[in-house]
Amino acid sequence: MSITATSHARPARRFGGSAGLPSAFWALWSGQLINRLGGFVQPFLVLYLTQAQQVSATTAGAVAAAVGAGNIVSHLLGGWMSDHVGRRAALLVGFLGTAAAMAALGTAPNLAFIWASAFAVGVTSEIFRPAAEAVVADLIGPEARVRAYGLLFWAVNLGFSISTVAAGFAVRFGFGLLFWVDALTCLIAALIIWRAVPETRPAVAEGSRRSLVAVAVRDRALLGLVVLSTMYAVVYFQSYTTLPLAMGADGLAASTYGLVIAVNGVVVVVLQPFLLRFLERHDRSVLTGLSMLVVGLGFGAAVLADSALGYAGTVVVWTLGEIGYTTLIIAIFADLAPVDLRGGYMGIAGVTFALGATVGPLAGTAVLEHAGANTLWAGCAAVGVVMLVGQLVLAPTLRARAADLAGEGQVVTDPAAAS
Repeated sequence: MSITATSHARPARRFGGSAGLPSAFWALWSGQLINRLGGFVQPFLVLYLTQAQQVSATTAGAVAAAVGAGNIVSHLLGGWMSDHVGRRAALLVGFLGTAAAMAALGTAPNLAFIWASAFAVGVTSEIFRPAAEAVVADLIGPEARVRAYGLLFWAVNLGFSISTVAAGFAVRFGFGLLFWVDALTCLIAALIIWRAVPETRPAVAEGSRRSLVAVAVRDRALLGLVVLSTMYAVVYFQSYTTLPLAMGADGLAASTYGLVIAVNGVVVVVLQPFLLRFLERHDRSVLTGLSMLVVGLGFGAAVLADSALGYAGTVVVWTLGEIGYTTLIIAIFADLAPVDLRGGYMGIAGVTFALGATVGPLAGTAVLEHAGANTLWAGCAAVGVVMLVGQLVLAPTLRARAADLAGEGQVVTDPAAAS
């Protein structure tokens, strides 16, 4: 297969090691930060539905699952657009589409419209992600990808830590404001992409582009990673669905949940810069498995919590695992991705999270309602152990694949502007 730089790119050069990161990366970083500063809706969606719309917890979980179902489409669409239309177009469509869908959800007059709008939010809100992750892989060599993806994750959580605290207070004045602020930040992010992020998609020789499905179904390393990543997401999404419900059952207010979940972002913002160098220097696959275990055990520790301080302590534990997992996992998917299917592989990585966002609320609320919180949290801990074992089994194959594909297809659009 012949891979060349696009007409937008200068001669190929990798950013890695101690080299600076290109300005296009920092534009992506800024866009994600601003977008997440207004990311009020997701952590408060269940509370909005059960309190403002007066629906049952099961119905609220099902609506949240509709967002997750839309996310499955969104990641696949974003990956396809990244490889066939372009990274930049996918980024713009994603942010602009999400702004419109958020406005529709915030003004939905009835439950049917809420369902439709929630699905639309799901379909649009993750289109940008595989495109952004593919841009990073286009511009940055394997040795620096953990750093780059870690910085993107840090920006997301910096915005998240601010937005959840602000939303916890803003919700006292009504839920509607949350949707409009979220839409506005999407528009600002789109403007940043339009002005500062060029196209980076590597060109593929005519007739040599392969089918993503045909390649993916034969990629055993990819399929194993998909299973484990989906299990992780099922556990992780209890933070947005069953955690606020369990806290409410213990007599804690919605604003208290906002403060507790904000601990997640604060821990990431404070600790990730110190952990990033450690994560760069050690085996990605093993650290990912250990991170999965810590997340499962962190949610399992909620068995012991019944106060704001107790729940905040569990958040600290699973956040430490989240830092490791989220910093490393996209770099692992990027290491596996053939150059011509880079956007598609990033889309598949996102699908695992979307599957978790779909299954997690349904499974979690069902277990909580029929078996109780203690059973739910113990199950999360057990899943953490299973994920660790699975990741350790998969680790040798992942390392071998990363070595085979290292260094393919990096381009840079503005080497003189690296910062």
